[in-house]
Amino acid sequence: MTAIGAFIKIPLPIVPFTLQIIAVYLAGSLLGSKRGLQSQMIYVLVGLAGLPVFTQGGGFMYVLQPTFGYLIGFAAGAYTIGFIIERIEKPTRKHFIVANLIGTAVIYAIGVTYLYLALNFWLDVPTNLSHVLAAGFFSTVGIDIALAIFSSLLATRIYPLLKTIHSTKRGVQNELANTSSRSY
Repeated sequence: MTAIGAFIKIPLPIVPFTLQIIAVYLAGSLLGSKRGLQSQMIYVLVGLAGLPVFTQGGGFMYVLQPTFGYLIGFAAGAYTIGFIIERIEKPTRKHFIVANLIGTAVIYAIGVTYLYLALNFWLDVPTNLSHVLAAGFFSTVGIDIALAIFSSLLATRIYPLLKTIHSTKRGVQNELANTSSRSY
C-alpha cells in the first residue's frame, strides 16, 4: 500500500505530497508496533534493492535523496502508532487520532532533520532551517493531519473486525491443539 501511495503524488518543490502516509497510519493502527515497523522496513528495503517503489524510483543511492528521511520516519511512525494503540485495551476514535498525530510528529521530526542534513552537507545546497521547514513541513503537514484523522476513522471501523478475526483464529487453533493432544 505504501508503494501505491508513492505513485499518487502532487509534485512540490523538494518534498512531494503523496498518499503513502495513509498506509503508514493504517500499518501502525492495524498491524501493531512490530508488524507495522516490519511492513515499512520491507517497503524501504525493496526500494533500496532497486525496485522503483519510491516517488522517484529506487536503488541504494536513494539514501542520498533529501526525502529519504521521511521513509525512515514512516517506519518509526508506524512503530510509534502501533506502540500507543497496543497499550489500550479498547481503543476509540480519540486514541487512533492521538496515535496518528504523534506518529505524524515522529515522521516529520526524522524527515525534516534528514532533509536539512542532506541539503546542507552531502548535496551542498546551503539552506537555512526556515526554508527547510517551509519545503518539508509547512507545505504538507496540514494535509497529513487531515489524513491522520481520516485514517483514524477508517482504523476505528476496521480494528474491531481484525480483533474478532484474530480471536476466532486463535480459538480454532486452541481447539485443534486440544483435539490433537487427546488420546483415543
